[in-house]
Amino acid sequence: MGYITHIGTDESGKGDFFGPLVIAGAMVDEASAQILIDAGIKDSKKITDKKILSLEPVIKQHSAFSVVVISNGRYNELYAKIKNLNKLLAWGHARVIENILEKENCEYALSDKFGDESLIKSALMEKGKSIRLEQMVRAESDIAVAAASVLARAAFVHKMDEMQKTYGISFPKGCAPQVKLAAKEFIDKYGKSRLAEVCKTHFKTYNEV
Repeated sequence: MGYITHIGTDESGKGDFFGPLVIAGAMVDEASAQILIDAGIKDSKKITDKKILSLEPVIKQHSAFSVVVISNGRYNELYAKIKNLNKLLAWGHARVIENILEKENCEYALSDKFGDESLIKSALMEKGKSIRLEQMVRAESDIAVAAASVLARAAFVHKMDEMQKTYGISFPKGCAPQVKLAAKEFIDKYGKSRLAEVCKTHFKTYNEV
């Protein structure tokens, strides 16, 4: 059996208090898979942010891709409506699959396991309805999913840099204790009402600060 051309999807920013939720997809065939493997692409959690930014153009050059960045204002709006992170993720994963299918034909998509597969399936539109979709635990071991994880992380890093320039505050990644200090600094500078512009308000950190 030959190599199956497929779309991989992954997200970044899900566990970070500050910054957007990014979902990305990359479509990889046998030739591009080899190029991406040779370039050193693997699960973004195993690569430094600096390396991720250098790999981003390689992926964009050698695969059909889509990146959806849900900035904090929009994210908080959507979360208030949907009230379920897995459903929000499913919407994002479905979106990037659809975007790629508008450019290329593909019959198979793979994503990391985060919720019920039917969530993504029900969020797919016309083009995506016929695609065979699988979710796998630690799917980042697949090169297409790894490429998507790198694209998602790169977009997250760009957005965090942009936020730091806009607000003049250093926003730590993740949910470490420094996050609360940065949130307090933001509130001192811009007031409590604007904190939702830079963070995910359903995190318990939001109520704690």
